[in-house]
Amino acid sequence: MSTPGPTAEILGRIAYELALIQPYIPTYLHLLVAALFPIYTGAHASLSRPKSAADATKETKNTTNNAEEDEDVMAESDQQMQGLSPTDAILYPVLTGCTLGALYFLIKWLKDPAILNKILNWYLSIFGVLAITKLLTDSMTIVTSFIFPARYSDNGLIWEIKRKQRLAVPKAVQDPSRKTPGHRFSPLPGPLSRITLPHRLNKALWALRDFPTQGVYMLEAYMRGLSGVRVSINTQDRIGFSLAVLAILYFNLVDKPWWLTNLVGFSFSYSALQLMSPTTCWTGTLVLTALFFYDIYFVFFTPLMITVATSLDIPVKLLFPRPPGVNDKPNKKALSMLGLGDVVIPGMMIGFALRFDLYLFYLRKQKCQKDFQDNVLVGNIEKEESSTDKMKKRSHEMLKAQYQSATGGWGERFWLRTQDYDRIDGGVFPKTYFHASVVGYVLGMLCTLGVMQVYQHGQPALLYLVPAVLGSLWGTALFKGDLKTMWEYSEADEEDKLKGDEKLDSKANEESSPQAKGTLSEDSSKDLAEGESGKFHTAAK
Repeated sequence: MSTPGPTAEILGRIAYELALIQPYIPTYLHLLVAALFPIYTGAHASLSRPKSAADATKETKNTTNNAEEDEDVMAESDQQMQGLSPTDAILYPVLTGCTLGALYFLIKWLKDPAILNKILNWYLSIFGVLAITKLLTDSMTIVTSFIFPARYSDNGLIWEIKRKQRLAVPKAVQDPSRKTPGHRFSPLPGPLSRITLPHRLNKALWALRDFPTQGVYMLEAYMRGLSGVRVSINTQDRIGFSLAVLAILYFNLVDKPWWLTNLVGFSFSYSALQLMSPTTCWTGTLVLTALFFYDIYFVFFTPLMITVATSLDIPVKLLFPRPPGVNDKPNKKALSMLGLGDVVIPGMMIGFALRFDLYLFYLRKQKCQKDFQDNVLVGNIEKEESSTDKMKKRSHEMLKAQYQSATGGWGERFWLRTQDYDRIDGGVFPKTYFHASVVGYVLGMLCTLGVMQVYQHGQPALLYLVPAVLGSLWGTALFKGDLKTMWEYSEADEEDKLKGDEKLDSKANEESSPQAKGTLSEDSSKDLAEGESGKFHTAAK
């Protein structure tokens, strides 16, 4: 009998590994979907007006939203994100390494990490309540938009809901020769609005529609590194907060099921992706590369990462039920885990890619205006403008398209046809870099799971995720010819730069003026007086 060749051996090995991995396929699919969920939702929730788009005028906002008091659509404010700097590429691995080492030695010293688990769980509960509230509130907003949308299409018309007047008004007619019908008094959308409801039921449905947005309170907060944050709190927010408190109390006092751990982990990731920005693509590349080496070192060359991850029962990981292995305890549920860092760190770049797609979308919609020069002539003297004036003139060289909200509107998309959707230009845009980075993340995660299955050892996921995500981003930019645009694109606040330039200009003007240096001396006063007198005599002659 002849021995099998190399090809047969390879195929046999593949078949053997596929047979071993088959029971774990549902677990790995669960892991992949659970990792993509906070990345997808958090990235889309982080969208705001890019620099390449103009802010809508008050007149346009009133036309689009039809007065904020009469609409269920809330005005969107620009996201305030914490930008990273190149120094974070050094600080992040050092700080996380020190924290990891301190936790490792605490676990070894305590021998039983139960006390440490309680302290860390209650500490993380403070942030967990806020994060879960945000996730639940946004989820309820989406569900509510499907039941009670602000606009809907029916019988060839677009109907707008007037919440205070409690009626639906036809906004646009597809056929200009067609007469516009009267108002509708039902809060139900689409064909359901044609049904004549009893007065009491109709009144109850309107009250139910108004319930989530009732009792609005304004809360203002100021955080270091961020500008003032103004938040409106309504009934829906209070329900989300109450449910978040109950979830955290159950997690800390009763039990820690894997699905509740995942809820807290989803909430942390969802909120973090709306607050963290790499600022520029090359800064994000530096940070991810530094954490790439950090993950390799602490997983392969030290016992710190594995020991801390398996000893601490805190909601900084996602858990997934899996078939029990040979070494698993029979009375304990077998679980696979994925650290939140493997979701948030690559997800930060994936969210950046989505915002870059939105930036490119509006950049390509800009139209040229009359060119301006950086210098202006005053008489026969050439006067150089300040950096602020230059920035303002450059911003007027291109006519920017007005920004249309790219978030929310799920219920409206369902009840409106594509051609009727008011915000279709902003809500739907090419997501080339986002899709490329998501594909890279999926390939990197599949590679991680495959290597882990073959070697039966925990793997540093960033070892495979970082090259896959960064390679897909930079490779797509190279293929599409957007390398220079991606390199120069920055999410730093331009308004802060303008304010800084204005401060520098005003400071320079103050220093150049005699009054800025204090009281004039007698000699300088005398010279000034003589100069003024000379001017007077010259004028008299």
